[in-house]
Amino acid sequence: MTDTPAPARDYRDTVFLPKTDFPMKAGLAAKEPAILERWAKLGIYDRLREQRLGRERFILHDGPLTRTATSTWVTP
Repeated sequence: MTDTPAPARDYRDTVFLPKTDFPMKAGLAAKEPAILERWAKLGIYDRLREQRLGRERFILHDGPLTRTATSTWVTP
């Protein structure tokens, strides 16, 4: 056993990463304002609301219910 640390291994050549046209780093924090502005110009949210008008409300329950969750329930 030695006190010198082992040299860091470079695993890039051992992992298959396909070449793509999109960047590996998403940069959502920088891109999100432009995306939201584009959606506002296109009226995406308003069109979705118009399409759903008169339909049954869809509620996505994310996770199991807990005792404390009852205080945050919203009734339609």
